[in-house]
Amino acid sequence: MSAGLWQWLAQGDSVTRGTAAVMLIMSVLSWVVILYKLWFMTVARRCIPQAMEAFWQMPDIAQAQARVQVLDRQALVLPMVNTLSADTARPQTTSAPRPLAERADAGLRLMRGLRAALGSASRQLQWGQTLLATIGATAPFVGLLGTVWGIHHALAVLAGTGQVGIEQLAGPVGEALVMTAAGLAVALPAVLAYNLMGRSASTLEALLEGFAHDLQAQFGAGAS
Repeated sequence: MSAGLWQWLAQGDSVTRGTAAVMLIMSVLSWVVILYKLWFMTVARRCIPQAMEAFWQMPDIAQAQARVQVLDRQALVLPMVNTLSADTARPQTTSAPRPLAERADAGLRLMRGLRAALGSASRQLQWGQTLLATIGATAPFVGLLGTVWGIHHALAVLAGTGQVGIEQLAGPVGEALVMTAAGLAVALPAVLAYNLMGRSASTLEALLEGFAHDLQAQFGAGAS
């Protein structure tokens, strides 16, 4: 069957080979994203709680920032911690007019910085999800297109040979149907990964949002 399939692809037209190439590209892209996100989420699930716990165990912000930088390998927690010391590094007196962002009190600046840090972390956690969803939704239809076109092409070729029997139809039609199976084989891992990675991302985002809320409550409420 494998040799027959390769022969069928070799005898097919540009649409048949193009459809097969598209599915191959979609499969490679989805597995690259799946493997990367599997590694990323595994590390993040371990490092994020460790970094948060270490932050609250440190005696001051400077030491907490240094400790989080060591533990937070993917910089998901560190940008939020960095917002705490941003005002300290900013010059307090200047003759030039201050921009509007610096005219707010420290509590509002902290909230703005935490929101930006959360947005950056969310983009990292959600990276690749759109691609997985797109591949999962479209791969079966690409495979179906290849099947329909392959059957049409096979029937057109066989019709020109004169008398056509079931033996002559079984091979080309069966090989064309493999395109539908290939489309499902590409789509299923992408859909499963999209759902599992999406759930993990939501869980980690909830942890980060809770940490940001705690930072705002402790360091932003009394800031002026």
